[in-house]
Amino acid sequence: MNRITDEILSRVEKPVRYIGGELNSIEKDKNSVDIRFAFCFPDVYEVGMSHLGSKILYYTLNQREDTYCERVYAPWMDMEKEMRENNIPLYALETKDPLEQFDIVNFTLQYEMSYTNILNMMDMSGITLRASQRGEEEPIILAGGPCAYNPETLYDIVDIVALGEGEEMLNDLLDLYKKCKSEGKSKKEFLREASNIEGFYVPSLYTVDYNEDGTIKEFKPLYEDVPATVKKRIVLDFDEAEFPNKLIVPFTEVVHDRVTLEAFRGCTRGCRFCQAGIIYRPVRERKTETLLKQAEELLKETGYNETSLISLSICDYSDITNLINKFTQKFEQKRVGISLPSIRIDSFSVDLLKEIQKVRKTGLTLAPEAGSQRMRDVINKNVTEEDLINATSSAFKAGWSRVKLYFIVGLPYENLDDVLGIGELGSKVVDAYYAVPKEERKKGLTVTLSTSILVPKPFTPFQWAPQERKESVLKKIYALKDSIKRKAINYNYHASDVSFMEAVVARGDRRICDVIIRAYELGAKFDGWSEHFKFDIWKQAMEDCGVDGEFYAYRERSYDEVLPWDFIDIGVKKQFLIDENEKAKAALTSPDCREVCLGCGVNTSFGEGACFENALLD
Repeated sequence: MNRITDEILSRVEKPVRYIGGELNSIEKDKNSVDIRFAFCFPDVYEVGMSHLGSKILYYTLNQREDTYCERVYAPWMDMEKEMRENNIPLYALETKDPLEQFDIVNFTLQYEMSYTNILNMMDMSGITLRASQRGEEEPIILAGGPCAYNPETLYDIVDIVALGEGEEMLNDLLDLYKKCKSEGKSKKEFLREASNIEGFYVPSLYTVDYNEDGTIKEFKPLYEDVPATVKKRIVLDFDEAEFPNKLIVPFTEVVHDRVTLEAFRGCTRGCRFCQAGIIYRPVRERKTETLLKQAEELLKETGYNETSLISLSICDYSDITNLINKFTQKFEQKRVGISLPSIRIDSFSVDLLKEIQKVRKTGLTLAPEAGSQRMRDVINKNVTEEDLINATSSAFKAGWSRVKLYFIVGLPYENLDDVLGIGELGSKVVDAYYAVPKEERKKGLTVTLSTSILVPKPFTPFQWAPQERKESVLKKIYALKDSIKRKAINYNYHASDVSFMEAVVARGDRRICDVIIRAYELGAKFDGWSEHFKFDIWKQAMEDCGVDGEFYAYRERSYDEVLPWDFIDIGVKKQFLIDENEKAKAALTSPDCREVCLGCGVNTSFGEGACFENALLD
């Protein structure tokens, strides 16, 4: 047990972040299990407790009688200060035991700028930061999640990387760990055997050579029995996949304070900037009846009065209208609402949203992504200005007066006119509102335009493209800001050096690992929080390590260059991504996979037939 006292908790901002014991948290006898597993989210409690993947794996691993999975979150600055001053190591919420007492410490990689928090959490636990220096008795450091698809920037921090969906693959790893532990095998022996389980990458078993220009010359395993490529793992029967029948109910409000359901995984749209749409292929759906049953169980066990569907492009769920109708029929009298994330403007249905809004009214969030039709074609958004105006006009007629529109700036092959088109589009939405007769529309129009800067990500068609330089993209942002004259329009933008560092880390190689460690040593942490990001620290870290950040962020790559993540097989062919990038240069679109199979590769990698047909409802 640690030495956290009421006196210490009384001095911190939100003490409930650190006490555990919430409704539906799992209690086990730690002395009767073979494996102690710490699931660490490298951000504060409110963010981590909103992450569905964490909840799924917490539930799944605790189904094992031989394993106790506990939760760990990054303490906020005030609590870290108290813990360090009182020599209290970072601990898990369930038993309050320090992380150094666990067999496996797992970090979920949701955002590149949280990596310094991983190091801080390890340091607060007394765990050696570098894998190459970590002792035999220290925990195995495991990592997984979307950012794991370029694991090289953490190569000397983590011991193992999970590439794929953890519900199934983690059981294989834990079975092996239990076997090796009972046989008295060393950590190195376990890691060697783990490298032969499909989906697991052990960085220490590979070596990298570089060309004189700094690009990668060769990436290869050190031993013959270690695979040269690592293939991601997926859950094939998603309808039968593990899903919690209970969710932990926090003592405090969290970011997504509701029941969350995952209707499907993957996406068939093919937006060229979207990493998730590629790495989560193929599309696999849950049946409507399965989702309704899950909702009923979770609402009963949590007491929540709202449910959210959080899949990518949620309106593409093949039975979405039936699902929403049945949900409202089932739960409307109990005043249980259902919400959707941002909606594609060509999937917009006023009738569907009216059904959703029967319980509670919310604003409307749409994602055109680009301001001109040319740029929407470049990124393969496959929506038009007419789609947006029709969608917003229908919404205004149906009683909405608050609309949020999301865009990206700094896209490849973009010019100033494309960005100014964002403001023009916003103005046309305002015109659409006033085109509705006064007696039919609701008062108080607000159109919020939000832009973020593109960070080209691995396994997207834009992985070869340079990020636009800060000076150039800021000129576009400020020109857009100055061009907006309508009072009803609010413009929110992010113009930060965080985007540059995110690009460096996202497409970095092993040399960036030293930069991350050095930045942490210089004081970097909570870099995803704008008020705590210090670019000077990162510049100093790159200088100290002899690394040029522009080499990773601003350089266009050739198709024959060896990329740091080329050894990973996600099921999508590299040639498909090349073809999509070439289409982007010519502003040519590709159809939705539901219309035409483009031969991306997932069919042959994970099963026969069109990928979306594998999970269609009966």
